[in-house]
Amino acid sequence: MTARNVLGGVLADCSQAPLTGWFRDGCCNSDAADVGNHSVCAVMTEEFLAFSRSVGNDLSTPRPEFGFPGLSPGDRWCLCAARWEEARVAGFAPEVDLAATQARALEVILLGHLQAHAVSA
Repeated sequence: MTARNVLGGVLADCSQAPLTGWFRDGCCNSDAADVGNHSVCAVMTEEFLAFSRSVGNDLSTPRPEFGFPGLSPGDRWCLCAARWEEARVAGFAPEVDLAATQARALEVILLGHLQAHAVSA
């Protein structure tokens, strides 16, 4: 079965560099084993990265032992839906690529909230 995005279309790639995704295939595809629901394709900002670091998830620091390059503003990354929602409530939600955000994100986030933070074309 083809993975679907939050708009009902075929799930688009999020990022190959840095390589992202639960399956590290560049897509925000998620399955039942992914308890974090890494389904939101987000564009990193300095404000979001600082917020994430302040709540215990440092996404900026490289962790080569885990094959993690560390993220910079402008990078696209598959975020946990709950972390994105937490950042939205706190006022730090990064923009999202709706075509690359898997439909599973809607288990946690209202579509209207994602649409309000959609990447400008």
